[in-house]
Amino acid sequence: MGRLSRAQVLDAALALADRDGIAKLSMRRIGAELGVEAMTLYHYVPNKDAVLDGLVERIVASVSPEPVGPRTVWLAGFAHAFRAELLRHPAVVPLVATRPVATPDALAAVERAAAALVAEGFAPLRACQLLNAVTTFVIGHTLAELDPADSPARTTPQDVAEFPCLAAALAAGLGTQADHDERFALAVAALLAGVE
Repeated sequence: MGRLSRAQVLDAALALADRDGIAKLSMRRIGAELGVEAMTLYHYVPNKDAVLDGLVERIVASVSPEPVGPRTVWLAGFAHAFRAELLRHPAVVPLVATRPVATPDALAAVERAAAALVAEGFAPLRACQLLNAVTTFVIGHTLAELDPADSPARTTPQDVAEFPCLAAALAAGLGTQADHDERFALAVAALLAGVE
């Protein structure tokens, strides 16, 4: 294999995380994925922490908001795109939830969105707080949607027969993917309406 790049290392790490989970991610396994020794990777990333930061960067930078039009519209578009990207990479969601944005590319994505809000009259602190509210909501909602393979069986309407509202909601689709989509859209609209 010819020269690698940081991007190739992160691509391989993301593919491994998607396939095997974050817990099994190691420099040795990333190297094997790329057909090189683990030591070769240190020319492109200084350590495993830098790989983990790079995975967060990949998710954040791939859905950088496009601040065009009314802020509620582009923030809602960003929220939906962010959720979709997290659902494409479920193994990385806990990492995104617990690791701060730290790389220049990820920080640049945040800066673009914050600057757009500042241009609309928000103070920098308030702009960052608003972005944080949206992103933490999206991450939390997505974490709640994820269904680990070892989780117990879902509640059924029969399990909650003595709770008629819950039983009716379950029978109508509570907890299905369509319900997750609808609840997410409703919650994003409510959150952004509150901002306005």
